[in-house]
Amino acid sequence: MKGRTFKHAMAAHCESGTLTALLNHAGLKISEPMVFGISGGIFFGYFESKKFPFPTFVVRSRPGQIRTALARRIGVKFAERRFRNPADGEKELDRLLSLQIPAACQTDFFYMNYLPGHVRVHINVHFVVVVEKRGEAYIISDCYSPELASLNRDSLMKARFAGGSFAPKGFLFYPVSVPEAIDFRKAVWKGIRSASFYMVKLPMPFLGVKGIRMFAQKVVDWPRLARDTEHLSHEIMKINIFLEDQGTGGAGFRFMYATFLREASELLNDRDLLEMSKRIMEIGDRWREISLFAARIGKRRDLGPDRLRELSGLIHERADAEEIFFKELLAMSKKKK
Repeated sequence: MKGRTFKHAMAAHCESGTLTALLNHAGLKISEPMVFGISGGIFFGYFESKKFPFPTFVVRSRPGQIRTALARRIGVKFAERRFRNPADGEKELDRLLSLQIPAACQTDFFYMNYLPGHVRVHINVHFVVVVEKRGEAYIISDCYSPELASLNRDSLMKARFAGGSFAPKGFLFYPVSVPEAIDFRKAVWKGIRSASFYMVKLPMPFLGVKGIRMFAQKVVDWPRLARDTEHLSHEIMKINIFLEDQGTGGAGFRFMYATFLREASELLNDRDLLEMSKRIMEIGDRWREISLFAARIGKRRDLGPDRLRELSGLIHERADAEEIFFKELLAMSKKKK
């Protein structure tokens, strides 16, 4: 690991992409979809509470869980640090870089000023790999940048020690050991079983397939929660953003999960997984139709009751399809473990 030339690559999502880059650098050949799938990253949750200014939903596991679940299933060990004192966090990062050890850092995306200003927002769960320090600047591998980027010291410090929800607190991590032999069959099926369980077996009405149904039921009430038509339009168009633009690889990570199942079918020589890959790809195609529909009616301000009921119906169909899919996948994982 130490002293190797770091190879930058773009990726679909910052957390899975950062993990993939670090593990590749450490000598483990693994793809981003495989990282995502083994970790059981696919998910759905619908949230409506006083903590949020407006109802929202998620399509993946909680930030950080991809790393912890992956480590548990393939036996990789990561060194992890958080810091109360920013100076200590800076000192530790500089120490690692002086030893030629790239480290992943949790940051506020807003301060990644090598990216266009119109895409940068304040969100504290953006992961990058810091590769090198040159003078007062750091060389950054960001999965959304086509090449290695330079970030000044002040911006990186602000990004690593930003306040607010999910405050990074200087969090950094890097792999310290990778097993020589990994039982990928066991890891793949554990990841599949975990993801399927969380999609169809959780009792909470706002998580998994139940969460998709709640989303379908609640979206018709969004006009009552919005300040005005402009606000409602903005929130409806965010459905497209959450499904397509926030590092999901398209269709709320469903396309990435399809790629994982296809790669797993090749790795394990399992035709059943290939068929499941095709099915989740088709489910993803229908999620994309929802994305485009939401973007279209939001842009046109065509947000009457009939349109929202139509949107609700499309989402209900995805809940039905995913319930069947993940129940079958869960049963398959129990047989083939």
